[in-house]
Amino acid sequence: RAALFAVFLFTVEPTVLAHGRVVQTDIPAAFGYLLTFYALWRHGRGPTWKRAAWVGAAAGVALLGKYSMLLVGPVLAFHFVALFARAARRGLTRRAAAAQTAVALASLLLVVNAAYFFDSRPIKEGDAIWARAVFAPHDDLVLSLERAFSYVLPTDFVLGVVWQAWHGHIGHTAGFLGMQSTKGWWYYFPVAFALKTTLPILLLSLAALGWAAYRYFKTREGRHLFVLVPFALYTAFVMLSTINIGVRYYLPAYPFLFIGGGALLDRLLRRGRRRGLALACVVAVLGLAAFEAARAFPDYMTYMNQLASGRPHWWYLSDSNVEWGDDLQELAEFLRGRGETSVSVALLGNARTLYHNGISAVNLLDQKPSVNPPTRYSAIGASFLNGSTVPGREGMPEEQRANFFEAYRRREPEVVIGGVYVYREDGR
Repeated sequence: RAALFAVFLFTVEPTVLAHGRVVQTDIPAAFGYLLTFYALWRHGRGPTWKRAAWVGAAAGVALLGKYSMLLVGPVLAFHFVALFARAARRGLTRRAAAAQTAVALASLLLVVNAAYFFDSRPIKEGDAIWARAVFAPHDDLVLSLERAFSYVLPTDFVLGVVWQAWHGHIGHTAGFLGMQSTKGWWYYFPVAFALKTTLPILLLSLAALGWAAYRYFKTREGRHLFVLVPFALYTAFVMLSTINIGVRYYLPAYPFLFIGGGALLDRLLRRGRRRGLALACVVAVLGLAAFEAARAFPDYMTYMNQLASGRPHWWYLSDSNVEWGDDLQELAEFLRGRGETSVSVALLGNARTLYHNGISAVNLLDQKPSVNPPTRYSAIGASFLNGSTVPGREGMPEEQRANFFEAYRRREPEVVIGGVYVYREDGR
């Protein structure tokens, strides 16, 4: 029953629904992270070489999902160091513990290399030139590490890790609560989670974490650590991130909230006293969660709960939280219904979707009245309204870039289609 509750929560959570249908790395990363901790839990209960192999394979799956899953490396290291130190208590010799560690590592390397078809080509000159340009004066060290790791891991995997390290160092422009930054905010993900999670699931998640912590410290029930440790570890990890462009980066923490929430709901129904009240609470939580998911359809990508009702969504968050190019079909239908064949746009996504629906798109960022005739409507994505995805230009001050669409922020859109704000241009 607890498992069914957990699956139900997974099924009606808007962020999961939004990204579960997108060809992206976040849902696979969440699966890999959960799989790794499940494999570690099984190995911790009874360490065998087969279970050690499954630990390595699960970690390999996680690493293939997203580079942020490098987090599982230190987790595995801690697990097997602890196993080696406490081998006698687990009925193992230290030699056997070391052998299981080697099996797990070999399994991990096999899975990752197999996914890249065992391609460990030499570092290309272009890659070396890029590394020298962006990592100076430490470029020699970076290149040496790239070459060393490419002997045991696929070269493209190694280069991807290096690129992500560089990306994290320089940051990424994001909008948050009316602010702009390239380095992010330490509290970004807790706030984004609070805004983009339905209130019943949000409250249940907080209650489940508090209940699990209480039960562990009161009774030392180790099973609660399966929820608490992975969740706390990943939360601390993402709060250090400088890439604050989507709550989707936090998805690997979600399954542990669903599991904890399902366990708490099951616990309520097991109480002998006030069973009717407990049943009413469970029905209310699940029913309201399902209602919110139905109400949000089909705009799961842009969903925010009632805590974000005071301002337009573009003010609170940016990028994949509020727009990701999946509203262009509906935009084309809206324009066709009004007899329009062209529109001025500043949107995430591919304008070919509009073209294939009979709508020509004029880039608002590059619009030249002498070349492009004026259009009756302008469609601006939420991330462009808050300025986070407006590209910079040579000589353009940062304030001007971030406020490129300031005039539109003060206007009332004719309609909001998911994350797209559509404005009628007067006099056209």
